Amino acid sequence: MQRQSTLYVFLDEGGDLNFSSTGSKFFTLTCVSLCRPFLLHTKLDTYKYDLIEFWKEPRIDLEYFHCADDNRFVRERVFSLLAEELPRKSVDAVVIEKSKTGPSLRAEEKFYPKMLGYLLRYALEQCPSDVAEVVVITDAIPINRKRRAIEKSIKQTLKSMLPKKTPYRIMHHASRAHYGLQLADYLNWSILRKWEKGEDETYKKISHLVRSEFEIFRTGVRHYYDK
Repeated sequence: MQRQSTLYVFLDEGGDLNFSSTGSKFFTLTCVSLCRPFLLHTKLDTYKYDLIEFWKEPRIDLEYFHCADDNRFVRERVFSLLAEELPRKSVDAVVIEKSKTGPSLRAEEKFYPKMLGYLLRYALEQCPSDVAEVVVITDAIPINRKRRAIEKSIKQTLKSMLPKKTPYRIMHHASRAHYGLQLADYLNWSILRKWEKGEDETYKKISHLVRSEFEIFRTGVRHYYDK
């Protein structure tokens, strides 16, 4: 019997939810959608151990990849591996200019479900026809209220987007547990940096991977979607 595909959707976020002038200008949500086998994971694992061994310089004690903390040497290599090995058009992102977010939407329990719903719609509209199951994995979420809001949003979106009999699961794991979450972290870092700082050096390397990158409020202060 031929094995049916499971689609894994790894999620990451960037920016902050401080809506004052001291917060980030943008908030981004990015996901990477992958089916097994995860061929890039083997190369990342090999590279991580290469950094440890004595014949490589510099030697780096790296537990897991995290773009904001990794040095430029590591960052450049990981972005090169991403550009070479990830499937084209496997990345979706939504970009929120926070100053255009209405006051009623700024509470986390409202903001997260709305924005995650948009992101997952873009990703799942392109879901391959042979996918038999969808597994959504986010970084561990320590705040119960926020976790419940995210789970509710994901469940509602998957229910509305997938065929009725398509099973799905939602898991919250530490990013160090999955290379998929670490890849989403790198991709989201690059996308946020382009919007927040106007720096697109790394984005140019991975732009061919991006399937959708939608600025939610691009039509003005009024939310692009009313329903």
